[in-house]
Amino acid sequence: MAAMKLIALKSACKTASFHLGSQKIPLRRNYVRAFSAIMSPPAMAVVYDQHGPPDKLTRIVEIPPVEIKANEVCVKMLAAPINPSDVNRIEGVYPVRPVPPAVGGYEGVGEVYNVGSGVKGLFPGDWVIPFPPSFGTWQSYIVKEQSVWHKINKDTPMEYAATVTVNPLTASRMLKDFVQLNAGDAIVQNGATSMVGQCIIQLARIQGVHSINIIRDRAGADEIKENLMKLGADEVFTESQLAVKNVKDMLGISPEPALGFNCVGGNAATLVLKFLRSGGTMVTYGGMSKKPVTVSTSSFIFKDLSLRGFWLQKWMSTDKADECRDMIDRLLVLMRDGKLKYDMELVPFKDFHSALDKALGKLGSNPKQVLTF
Repeated sequence: MAAMKLIALKSACKTASFHLGSQKIPLRRNYVRAFSAIMSPPAMAVVYDQHGPPDKLTRIVEIPPVEIKANEVCVKMLAAPINPSDVNRIEGVYPVRPVPPAVGGYEGVGEVYNVGSGVKGLFPGDWVIPFPPSFGTWQSYIVKEQSVWHKINKDTPMEYAATVTVNPLTASRMLKDFVQLNAGDAIVQNGATSMVGQCIIQLARIQGVHSINIIRDRAGADEIKENLMKLGADEVFTESQLAVKNVKDMLGISPEPALGFNCVGGNAATLVLKFLRSGGTMVTYGGMSKKPVTVSTSSFIFKDLSLRGFWLQKWMSTDKADECRDMIDRLLVLMRDGKLKYDMELVPFKDFHSALDKALGKLGSNPKQVLTF
């Protein structure tokens, strides 16, 4: 009986057709494709149809299965963070963003679910991260070309693997790319409580580099200072503590910094510049206060300071992509060894909108929100 059914199916594939006007169109190709194609499972995803407020425009929907082509990999996502740049993309204010309708999210970690017939070196069960990061990580299954995926060690804590690309990589590159730092040198930064700031403190300590850290005045500042010191910070000051004529009198044992990092702007950037030694460099990688960076004429003339900018996405589009993957692997080793850490909160995907409210600051100060699938 089974053999008769198989013969009937083969016959149907050969003879089935439909008519378009007077032309008879055979369906054999469509039937064979339907039975031979490898399909992904349906996915749940956070989508938005236009740019604007994320809390008003995002919704969770089901996306139908898609075909996994020969050079493609289907990945079951395990975790993905909500970063400020993700919010900015939905708002439509980030320089590079997908055209709506789109799925949110830019980095994360997943497990290979299935592979196309032409894929080599990746197998179901492998852990991968998108690199360079790729739009659309806020969904339970993703199908993309093999070249997008970078295989990582499965012993890495899931939440760290999900967040290694944007913030830790930014910290690592900025410590490397602008000034040659040696053991005993110093750096200064504002926004020290940010994820990048926490990574800079720890990576600098590993290099034997002193870190001078500036935080904003707020409730619980003493506890924040203590936590940063535990991470390896050498000096931590609030902005109001630095409202003195000569901030360098407060350096203690730390040398004058050759390199500074600014992610705030406004007065916080001016404080970084005050700490820098003659010929020093300040690198700006963010502007959380939305205030401009103002530099005195004397800083240029008498201190010969340099102002630079850093944007990770532009850097990853250069010919240093392979070097970047190697750096990610080294960062993951530090994470597995407990030498690089930061606060995160794991949130089930179904509670996305609660996590988004926390990421938007609606519920006070909260750790990095990481969605789990």
